[in-house]
Amino acid sequence: MDLNIVTLIITVVALLLGIVAGKFIFAKDQKRKLDEADLHAQSLIKEAELRAETLRKEKEIAAKEKFVQLKADHDKEIMERNRKLGEIESKARQKEQAAIQKELAINQKTEQLERQLKENVVIKETLSRQIEVVSVKQAELEKHQDEHTRRLEKLANLTADEARSQLIEGLKQEAQSRALGMQQEIIDEAKQKANKEARKIIIQTIQRTASEQAIENAITVFNLESDEIKGQIIGREGRNIRALEAATGVDLIVDDTPEAILFSCFDPLRREIARLSLQRLVSDGRIHPARIEEVVEKTKRQIEEQIMEIGERTVIELGIHGLHKELVRLVGKMRFRSSYGQNLLMHSREVANLCGIMAAELGLNPKLAKRAGLLHDIGKVPDEETELSHALLGAKLAERYGEVPAVINAIGAHHDEMEMQFVISPIVQACDSISGARPGARREIMQQYLQRIKDLETLAQGYTGVEKAYAIQAGRELRVIVEADKVTDGDSEKLSFEIAQKIQTEMTYPGQIKVTVIREKRAVNVAR
Repeated sequence: MDLNIVTLIITVVALLLGIVAGKFIFAKDQKRKLDEADLHAQSLIKEAELRAETLRKEKEIAAKEKFVQLKADHDKEIMERNRKLGEIESKARQKEQAAIQKELAINQKTEQLERQLKENVVIKETLSRQIEVVSVKQAELEKHQDEHTRRLEKLANLTADEARSQLIEGLKQEAQSRALGMQQEIIDEAKQKANKEARKIIIQTIQRTASEQAIENAITVFNLESDEIKGQIIGREGRNIRALEAATGVDLIVDDTPEAILFSCFDPLRREIARLSLQRLVSDGRIHPARIEEVVEKTKRQIEEQIMEIGERTVIELGIHGLHKELVRLVGKMRFRSSYGQNLLMHSREVANLCGIMAAELGLNPKLAKRAGLLHDIGKVPDEETELSHALLGAKLAERYGEVPAVINAIGAHHDEMEMQFVISPIVQACDSISGARPGARREIMQQYLQRIKDLETLAQGYTGVEKAYAIQAGRELRVIVEADKVTDGDSEKLSFEIAQKIQTEMTYPGQIKVTVIREKRAVNVAR
């Protein structure tokens, strides 16, 4: 029992000693933490003091800079005010000097007016005296004139009014006869000069324009490297050639011609599409119906792009600006159209250049004339078929795409299907005839040409009183010589009209034909 108590006491003492030791350790730890906290607090205080000092210095520097800036702005404002005050003072001094000068000028003018007024008074008095003298002399002159008139009336047995009337009538008749003579001379001289000047302008215009020759009309030749490719183009049972003809609308002629295939079609655009498509197919080597349709579609798109490029290049070369894109496309499309074997784009370019030169010679607007000349045959390349003539259709297209009235009228009137309302309209008509009528411009078989010349002369010789008939200037003029005993001057005019009407109704010809009837009376005698 005593042992247990001792053990218990020892245990309690040990516990108490542990508790005391723990408290001592805890107190020591707490002291250490307090010391660390004090050190941390002191470091924070020092850091805060440093930051405060730094902020104070920064604020002082900012305040100084602000002060310097404010002072500079203040000085600048004061200088600006001083400058403005100086300008105001300078203007005030200038106004004051101007007012002084103006006052001096007014004083000088006042003195000058006073001197002139005094001089005018003296001149007025002198004129009054001179007027009195002239009045007296005029009265004496009238008295002498009346006396002289009475003496003349007594000698001539005529009053003054009767003599005056006879004199005026004689002078009037003489003046009328002279005026008629001068008028006729002026008219004859003006006609001669006008004809001479017109011929000069037309000749110069033609000479200054380069000309193209007629092109092929309806056939394109496609050259091959060898005749072996023909079988590949024809295909099994002719399916390739049928597919190509169906896709392009062109007839392919494969005959015995060595290393060549012919494309036959009235439309040059279709022939060009067929040629390029076949060229691609032959180069590629894959020729079958599906491939043919694909290549033809691709070629059509390429041709459309090429048409736009041709149109844009043409208007740029001619110096024409502001043309609608659709009209530019139609201009490019003319490259693949021909008229009587003459390429339509080359013809239109030639007409445009002729119009520009002729308009410049006549003092008109050459750019407007060029524009009308280029577009005059735009109705020959429509996207859709129509019953209108190409001139009226071209005028309609030009109006639709915003062209000026002068260009519209020139397009519609170049074949006399519209009334000419502007000066450039006859210029376009004349240049169109010049371009189409020159040698080599349009294709024509020689036999047809000779037959047309012969038919012209035969038609004229069928009329009564016609002695001879000659077709000259490549069939552009028909000269008819009549017998003076059978045909009068009045009949000559009637005969010329009738022959022209008969040619117009019975014959087909390009351009126009001038009919000239010549009647002369010859008296022939022989001196022996």
